[in-house]
Amino acid sequence: MHPDPPSATPITRRDAIAGAIGLALALRTAAQAEDPAGRKSMTIACIIRYQIDPFQREGFRKHAENLIPIIPRCGGHLIGYFLPYEGTNDIAWGIIAFPSLAAYETYRARLKTDADFAADTAMMTAKRIILREERNFVELVDGTFNLPSTLGKQA
Repeated sequence: MHPDPPSATPITRRDAIAGAIGLALALRTAAQAEDPAGRKSMTIACIIRYQIDPFQREGFRKHAENLIPIIPRCGGHLIGYFLPYEGTNDIAWGIIAFPSLAAYETYRARLKTDADFAADTAMMTAKRIILREERNFVELVDGTFNLPSTLGKQA
């Protein structure tokens, strides 16, 4: 059973991943510009894949909304949370960027002491909205981002 589609144009998986990588590229460029020594700063995106109870979509939406102030306050750059729209109805995504894995570890430590995060976690656990989650860290391969189609262009 699929929910009614939102009034806005739906985002595809490809659009979500492209957006995450685009933000990672922008963050990398900003980090390099801020480093006076010209050293490259690795910017990573943490892509969290959630298996959710498909009958609790709105509970997951509330969880994502709860995280809007928490993630930036604890040091993460929130790219976005994505609910299933078409296809598999129990897979959701969260994408958060960091300048390094060390910054991610610091962020995780801050989350553990954040009262709002603790309250959200208690709500999510009590309602059993998330059944499983996995994290993957990605880095943009230079030169591969945002290449438009050349189909139909004259030489």
